[in-house]
Amino acid sequence: MKYHIGIAGAGFAGAVLARELAETGKFRITIFDERNHVGGNCHTKRDEETGIMIHQYGPHIFHTNREDVWDYVNQWGKFEPFVNRIKAQTKKGVFNLPINLLTINQFFQKKFRPKEARDFVGSLGDSSIKEPKNLEEYALKFFGKEIYSNFIEGYTRKKWGVSPKELPASLLQRLTVRFNYDDDYYDHQYQGIPVSGYTEIIKRILDHHDIEVRIGQRLDPERKRDFDHTFWCGPMDGFFNYKLGRLGYRTLHFERFVESEDYQGNGIINFCEEDVSYLRISEYKHFMPWEEHDKSVCFKEYARPCEESDVPYFPTRLHKDLELLEQYMDMCRSEDKITFIGRLGTYRYLDMHMVIGESLDLARICIKSEIQNWPKFSADPLGV
Repeated sequence: MKYHIGIAGAGFAGAVLARELAETGKFRITIFDERNHVGGNCHTKRDEETGIMIHQYGPHIFHTNREDVWDYVNQWGKFEPFVNRIKAQTKKGVFNLPINLLTINQFFQKKFRPKEARDFVGSLGDSSIKEPKNLEEYALKFFGKEIYSNFIEGYTRKKWGVSPKELPASLLQRLTVRFNYDDDYYDHQYQGIPVSGYTEIIKRILDHHDIEVRIGQRLDPERKRDFDHTFWCGPMDGFFNYKLGRLGYRTLHFERFVESEDYQGNGIINFCEEDVSYLRISEYKHFMPWEEHDKSVCFKEYARPCEESDVPYFPTRLHKDLELLEQYMDMCRSEDKITFIGRLGTYRYLDMHMVIGESLDLARICIKSEIQNWPKFSADPLGV
């Protein structure tokens, strides 16, 4: 007899775990997704008008330093090398992002060498702030007023919908300042985009005789009893029907437009000014430079609070959210035969490579241990 495993969610978190368990021959897996496709927020498809591969829920560039994660995704499809070089439009012009030596020299109209730039930026910081208590204080302490007001403040208000004073300083860990001319957005060894798209890769991962895929169907939490164990990739609070209230999320919506030629000359341009209502514009032909297309399809990206009927994108993790999260974690611990995994299941801001890595790690733990001893979470929800 094979253990029957239920998985809620057919994105990378659920698919990778399903395949790893199925390969042992000890499990049969039924994986559910309430959307009409697999892939979760990594879903890709060809734009009908232009033929360009688009990422339906916003651009996804694969990047990682974990060799095992890179090897894993490459066994399911060909990845072409791709370096994400984001530009930032501010009131003073268009600059490289992350902020690098060229950004600093152009923005301040200087000709600094690396050490000179490092000393200069260091002198801009507010030395009166001893221990930054929030994102704004952290930015002012280490980057100064001009960099903060031009590159950080407006974009942050639009993305998160609150004052930077209400956000934790840890959010700026994703923002680096480089004192060289490196304009690669990700500081990772392995980077690329799949030629056939992410959805095709996930379909291949799920193509196994011991995996049954049910799209357009939600795994009801009450059906947990039908399985020997369940992995929940959906919202943690959703499993409990939001009994204690909803954890905070931001959602995104996209405004599509088509141009007859190259529109902005780059895959992503962030718009840092608060009076520009959208966060960024993505032009998808630039993500696959090995293809040729006559037209160009672009998407303006807007952020807003996540309502009941919206797709949750990233958790706000404000103080009130973390207090509620701890209460939901206690409820999770009282449940048997279930593990909460992935971005939504653990209420964390995760990139694809992190999700895949955690599912590979979790699968190794589960394969080596008795089913009754499987962990409650793929990682600590209170961690970064």
